[in-house]
Amino acid sequence: MKIWQASNGELRRVLEGHVFDVNCCRFFPSGLVVLSGGMDAQLKIWSAEDASCVVTFKGHKGGILDTAIVDRGKNVVSGSRDGTARLWDCGRSACLGVIADCGSSINGVAVGAADNSINLGSPEQMPSEREVGTESKMLLLAREDKKLQCLGLQSRQPLFLFIGSDAFNCCTFLSGFLLLAGTQDGNIYQLDVRNPRTPVQVIHRSGAPVMSLLSFRDGFIASQGDGSCFIVQQDLDYVIELTGADCDPVYKVATWEKQIYTCCRDGLVRRYQLSDL
Repeated sequence: MKIWQASNGELRRVLEGHVFDVNCCRFFPSGLVVLSGGMDAQLKIWSAEDASCVVTFKGHKGGILDTAIVDRGKNVVSGSRDGTARLWDCGRSACLGVIADCGSSINGVAVGAADNSINLGSPEQMPSEREVGTESKMLLLAREDKKLQCLGLQSRQPLFLFIGSDAFNCCTFLSGFLLLAGTQDGNIYQLDVRNPRTPVQVIHRSGAPVMSLLSFRDGFIASQGDGSCFIVQQDLDYVIELTGADCDPVYKVATWEKQIYTCCRDGLVRRYQLSDL
């Protein structure tokens, strides 16, 4: 992994230690620490200041495909090809438990704060005192077997299981009850946790796989396998296209203030500067 100076593209750090592909990485809220997951079935925590690996989590039996950070980052969640989602204690580099065992690859995970109207259920066992900030959170799992699963993060109790048109690649929360999930055949499902049986709407712009989804202002950003990347705003009816990737898949989108970053199969990270929308 590489850490760049965003303002001028200068390479600042190289983080070396994973074996095989690195599938996902994200900064902790502090901006000083990085969480990564790889095909070596390991999660690692890195210092962005000196590029040292400070923690390695082991326990998954398959490659890690996505991660989520709980609150300020004392706990993190990982989803793996081994079909499990796990909760980890960063301070003791220990697994606090298997949140879900799906029997199918977990391609995407998201953690969101639940609206007060949603009953998250009660844990069957007393939660560990090492769990911090999990009590009011939902966990969303985008699964390879065409299922989208939602459960209470602390309670481990199921909220719903939605079956889509194809494998789910990615997911994100828009609010305390609204969520998005994207499939391999190009559908973006918007669901309401309070009534998940029928989608609020299904957006379909092309048959290319939906690679990433990100909540953004009062809408979201989506990227697809045909190189398209677009911002949907204002009640989901106003679209801005981001050009540049041509036809290579855009794997991931990230935002910071008025800037959008995309990473593409062509090996380029592109930065877009937005005026006020």
